[in-house]
Amino acid sequence: MPQMIFVNFPVKDLATTTAFYEVLGFVKNAQFSDENASSVVLSESIVFMLLSEPFFKSFITKELADVTATTSATIAISRESREAVDEFADKALASGATTGREPQDFGFMYGRSFHDPDGQLIEAMWMDPAQIQG
Repeated sequence: MPQMIFVNFPVKDLATTTAFYEVLGFVKNAQFSDENASSVVLSESIVFMLLSEPFFKSFITKELADVTATTSATIAISRESREAVDEFADKALASGATTGREPQDFGFMYGRSFHDPDGQLIEAMWMDPAQIQG
């Protein structure tokens, strides 16, 4: 089995946040979703687990961060082009997200960020493949 990334987010309103990510192209996996959680799949290796706040708290020992006031992480999602970055961010903003920061354009790399309905900071980014050394 290939390695996968599961990003776990606490959410205030599971239905609202699930619908938000579905609009962005994530697909809900009913097998791992119930009244406490929604598993929304972006790709074969990336899954967002949206967990109701009480359920999320059952997995942690620290206080839950208020991401509307602080930022603990930025989740960057690559897109295939600058246009795809704009389309993704515009769709998010039209679906209830709020603007993160102004677009960042470095020529070889371009990104836009937004806060999801719960305040998580998400960035859509594109990097010119010719500029990536491997």
